[in-house]
Amino acid sequence: MREFPSKRAPIYKDIPDDQWNDWRWQLSHRLNSIEDFKGVINLTDSEKRALDKSGLFRVDITPYFASLIDPEDAHDPVRRQVLPTDQEVSTFTGMMEDSLAEDAHSPVPGLVHRYPDRALMLVTTQCASYCRYCTRGRIVGDPSATFSRDELDAQIDYLKRTPQIRDVLLSGGDPLVLAPKVLKDILTKLREIEHLEIVRIGSRVPVFMPMRVTEELCEMLREFHPLWINIHVNHPNEITKELEVACARLADAGIPLGNQSVLLAGINDCVHIQRKLVQDLIRIRVRPYYLYICDLVEGAGHFRTPVSKGVEIIEGLRGHTSGFAVPTFIVDAPGGGGKVPVMPNYQISSSDHKVVLRNYEGFITTYEEPQDYKAHDPNSCKFCLSKRVEQGQSGVFGLLDGESMNIKPEGFDKLHMREGEMHRLRSDENKWKALGIGDRESEEGSEK
Repeated sequence: MREFPSKRAPIYKDIPDDQWNDWRWQLSHRLNSIEDFKGVINLTDSEKRALDKSGLFRVDITPYFASLIDPEDAHDPVRRQVLPTDQEVSTFTGMMEDSLAEDAHSPVPGLVHRYPDRALMLVTTQCASYCRYCTRGRIVGDPSATFSRDELDAQIDYLKRTPQIRDVLLSGGDPLVLAPKVLKDILTKLREIEHLEIVRIGSRVPVFMPMRVTEELCEMLREFHPLWINIHVNHPNEITKELEVACARLADAGIPLGNQSVLLAGINDCVHIQRKLVQDLIRIRVRPYYLYICDLVEGAGHFRTPVSKGVEIIEGLRGHTSGFAVPTFIVDAPGGGGKVPVMPNYQISSSDHKVVLRNYEGFITTYEEPQDYKAHDPNSCKFCLSKRVEQGQSGVFGLLDGESMNIKPEGFDKLHMREGEMHRLRSDENKWKALGIGDRESEEGSEK
């Protein structure tokens, strides 16, 4: 089997291995100025102009990650992810500072509670290197925007008093750049919360700086199972021998690994690149999890692709490679709507007893529906009777589950009253109560 490469830029050839493999050395020798890049990468005029601009989103590239860049190729896929160009100042329709409305959904600073049973903790604003398309460029990379001890305590306190949350994702910034003692303290406090079942970490440190994944770090993380980690690889050129070793250490410590990537124009917007990427990820024991469309954030306009490109890529993966190697293509809905999966349509038609389906080859078949299916009875199912309440967030599933008859836009009823009076034909609200759907008493209580 082909081995993954290990690269070191010529300028670093005399650096002793014990320094090169020290993550603290990597952090303290990051490249961030035109002068720093001399001898490592031949900068283009556009890159030089961008690096000279004031107010630019932070630039920091570890020597390890810089070594993966072809110094002569202005279109190198690794280079374009971390080196700025003057295209970053271009605006585009729909651009927002906080396109996912994370700050609007933060009951306390740095904690985002968007979904019913899980929350996102932003524990730092610092990263090992900085992606030019960063969703959180509004705060990431800015030391003055980092979260205080009091704010982290407020996040923990919110989790303690919100028992519906069973899953917490640590992100930022990157949690794995935190001092080991600080990270351990956060994990310890989370594990003291009885209703928290799962802790996840989102990190690009294994990709930017795999030498951070030491045996000591893995032994510490092992204490806090069940613990999951998602890394972030966008192109096969980022998968090296060093990343393979880092992922092996994490996997051997019992930590399931996933990958989240972003669809980026000119970098990975190709079915064949994506197929190579997911197959190489599987080789290093990382399961492809999400492929995101690029968010509508400042500075990222030149990275954006049409949504149809993502659908095309999934079409070229499903059936053409291992099923568990196919990520879910996601549009993170602008305005805070959350993750929306988008995929090719495999159902062609249906009747009351038959479904017509097609596969990746265009083979069309039918699936005969059962005519004697006995519907599941929620009134005798102990799981249905003790289901977790998702107040106001059950959405479309709530319609299927019989919680309500419809979902109305805000102000729908008032609009259709057309400013008319409450006459005798409107006075009885029970006219519009569907028999057997929803809990009338709880609905009436919630309206008061």
